[in-house]
Amino acid sequence: MPKPQSWQLNPASYPFNHRTETRFADLDLLGHINNVSMAGLFEHGRGMFNHAIEVERRAPGQRWLIVSVAIEYIAEAHFPEHVEIASGILRIGRSSWDIASAAFQGGECKATCITTIVLTDANGPTPLPQELRAEFERLHVKLP
Repeated sequence: MPKPQSWQLNPASYPFNHRTETRFADLDLLGHINNVSMAGLFEHGRGMFNHAIEVERRAPGQRWLIVSVAIEYIAEAHFPEHVEIASGILRIGRSSWDIASAAFQGGECKATCITTIVLTDANGPTPLPQELRAEFERLHVKLP
């Protein structure tokens, strides 16, 4: 498992934060939030982050597709404590971008997630509109 970078462990590095509850059903036999449920918490946080973006995200015929999701588990998370999913843009490419997220409980990072998304149309990947690129710059994570 790669060691997380220090900025990933700091909630202040992320411009967006969403607090969500854990559920008893999220527990595994060892009594901590299982890996599939953690992936679901990241998905929910990413959805809230995407919803908060303040520009038209795509033109008719375009769509966002997830290319990859990489989750690194750092420490056990527990029920019933809420999880804070912090998110921001890590990388902006020509037609794709990375969303960096981290799950926190009690101020401690429990897991990190990097999701790569691409903007496509009927012909495949398509360049990001300037307005969306500017919004992504505004929502960039704070790197050291």
